[in-house]
Amino acid sequence: MLRLLIDENFNQRILRGLRLRVPALDVVVVQETVMQGLHDPLLLHEAAVLQRVLVTHDLKTIPRYAYARVAAGDPMPGIIALPDDLPIGQAIEQLYTVVECIEEHELANQVLYLPL
Repeated sequence: MLRLLIDENFNQRILRGLRLRVPALDVVVVQETVMQGLHDPLLLHEAAVLQRVLVTHDLKTIPRYAYARVAAGDPMPGIIALPDDLPIGQAIEQLYTVVECIEEHELANQVLYLPL
């Protein structure tokens, strides 16, 4: 199962729905940690240190910084990027599918955009 890091501005209703579908979900929420307020490059560094896939609504800057890490040869465990206007039910289902079907190593150095 994927180990997730939930970005600070991620819709918590989606996360609650995902937790209902996957009670054993291994997740860290940025806003509940000292990572709150970190700039994107530092957050991606922390995701790599923690070996967690970052889940975000930030479709503009996070992918750019993620690919910069990859180009620099730095570790990048993966990004799951969802538009913030994706309906909540669809977002939950999409994340559920990804969490249940993808192994951690499969997202390394990748940005996966949802919906699939």
